[in-house]
Amino acid sequence: MAKEVPNIAESEWEIMKILWENSPRTANEVVSALQGKADWKPKTIRTLLDRLMKKKVVGVNKEQRVYTFYPLYAEDECQRAEAKSFLKRIYGGTLKSMLVQFIEDDALSEKDMNEIRQMLDKKSK
Repeated sequence: MAKEVPNIAESEWEIMKILWENSPRTANEVVSALQGKADWKPKTIRTLLDRLMKKKVVGVNKEQRVYTFYPLYAEDECQRAEAKSFLKRIYGGTLKSMLVQFIEDDALSEKDMNEIRQMLDKKSK
């Protein structure tokens, strides 16, 4: 059975993107990578890293003089968990309800619909 991914807050996603991009990283490297992307003070970033460690989403290597942080879950695992949580909260857990809304609202282009048809055809084979 797969381990359940803890809930990640929106601000924590920014930290995770940096770690998925390249890790392990020191807290200072995470701070540097976020400069220009988020208007956060270094202390805020360290607090977010600490929160992610407590949630067991980020691990820390304490064997070196400077601690380095790394993700404990793959990006796609977290994306799937977030998508399931979103579907459950907003659409009662059914993907069909969400797709119907997008189709009815014309949010999907003809190209998008063709790609979805191809994926569905491939999946049903």
